[in-house]
Amino acid sequence: MDDEKKIEVGVQHYFDGMHESSSEKILQIFHHEARVAGYLHGDLMLMSASDFASFVESQQPSPKKNGDEIILEILSCEVAGKTACVKVRDKYLGSIFLDTLSFINIDGEWQIYNKLFHVESD
Repeated sequence: MDDEKKIEVGVQHYFDGMHESSSEKILQIFHHEARVAGYLHGDLMLMSASDFASFVESQQPSPKKNGDEIILEILSCEVAGKTACVKVRDKYLGSIFLDTLSFINIDGEWQIYNKLFHVESD
């Protein structure tokens, strides 16, 4: 499997974690020092990977159990050696997000090192 395909699998794992409210999946795909940042309803949100995983887990019942519509589009994926930048559009908790995910390859595994998010629409 080439790097771009491995990253696509990682993006799906990331989305599945949010859709299933699984902190375990989030912590598997995010580097332990990863950061998450963006604006939600005008408020700047700054989180560690652990904070984000806890937030995801707190969404109960999960979007999957609620039968929420699934929107997940990989808009671009640029690989540069052992780093990559992926733009993703997804629907989560009733909003459409544009996420910029920075991946890093450590010991052959791609992990999210940084997530910037922008709410396109509520």
